[in-house]
Amino acid sequence: MIRAILLLLLVVATTTLLGLAIAEHSGYVLIAWKSFRYESSLWVFLLLATLVWLLVWGVRWLWRLFVASGGLLNPWSRRNHGKRQQLAADKGLLDLAEGRWERAVRHLQQAAEGERQPLMHYLGAARAAQQLGNYEQSDSFLERALQRQPQAELAIALTHAELQQARGESAAAQETLQVMRQRHPRHRQVLRQLQSLLLARADWSALLDLLPELRKGQVLGGEDLATLERQVWQGRLLAAGQAGLNQGEAALQPLTAAWQQLSSTQRSEPELLLAYAGQLQQLGAPEEAEEVLRKGLKQAYDSRLVRLYGLLRGRDPARQLQAAEALLKQHPQDPVLLLSLGRLCLQNSLWGKAREYFEISLEFSRSAETCAELARLLAHLGELEKSNQLFQEGLGLLDQQLPNLPLPTRV
Repeated sequence: MIRAILLLLLVVATTTLLGLAIAEHSGYVLIAWKSFRYESSLWVFLLLATLVWLLVWGVRWLWRLFVASGGLLNPWSRRNHGKRQQLAADKGLLDLAEGRWERAVRHLQQAAEGERQPLMHYLGAARAAQQLGNYEQSDSFLERALQRQPQAELAIALTHAELQQARGESAAAQETLQVMRQRHPRHRQVLRQLQSLLLARADWSALLDLLPELRKGQVLGGEDLATLERQVWQGRLLAAGQAGLNQGEAALQPLTAAWQQLSSTQRSEPELLLAYAGQLQQLGAPEEAEEVLRKGLKQAYDSRLVRLYGLLRGRDPARQLQAAEALLKQHPQDPVLLLSLGRLCLQNSLWGKAREYFEISLEFSRSAETCAELARLLAHLGELEKSNQLFQEGLGLLDQQLPNLPLPTRV
């Protein structure tokens, strides 16, 4: 209210001063140029100038209004074209996220054709076409993206390799990634995607070549890299063992050669020792496997190695039993060690001692495997009733590990 009053007073004062000025002197303006001559009072000239300025401003405002309304009404205007492109992009991305593949292809293709940077739209359209099984269309979208944005070759190639792997073209995907590996060495995503693909293909030799680059590029954390390295060497030893099957006297050569490639530290790792000894056993060399495990158990105790040790028959069963009993001093309550000792006693025909080890093992852990071993021994010793009880207990323990499936009712 106060501001309105002050504004009104200001207008009245300005008008009063202007009226006094006009009454005091009308002024004089003369504009002469060649044959043109204009004469008027100062106040009339100022009024005309104000009217001309208002006229120009009004014409400009009307022109802008006309242009803006034409952009809104004209369906082919740049404004409406941009809105259609944005609407198609929004719909396409939403369709892609919600699994409406046909609509996603249509909308993303429409959005990509009019976009200056269409990479993401083409990649989305390629993924949607892949889901529809239109592999040729999917590849054509990627080719179109490469033509429009050749600087995005790496991103397009990574997507292409991912789609190739998903459709079962693992060899082609590997070739694509290998090319990118040459053009972009030590690129983390290339190395990470190639490592995942090689692992899925169980290509242990290629993974062994890739491990140094994964380490230098710090693609994986220390523990993850160590786990991968163990997994790769386990697979390499398994493949070498399979290569030696049906090779006669040369059966052990591929496996031995692979084992020699490991460092001394790696040879003491339980997982790799277990893989190597297991393959020796499969190739009919239990004596060599027993010797390897005996040396490994002296360096580091592991129940998995102990279990396999009890299944092997070495060159000297008595010495093998003695080596296992030496471990009992440090691990007197390990049921796996006690089970293996019982089995080694059977190899040495020590029936009573084997029974004792099996019974002690069951005191620490009710194992179906130990129940079966003791039941078998008791059956041969003539204790059929107790043997049957243990067999039933072992079956009950196995039944607890089986999936809960429907079974026929007893009649």
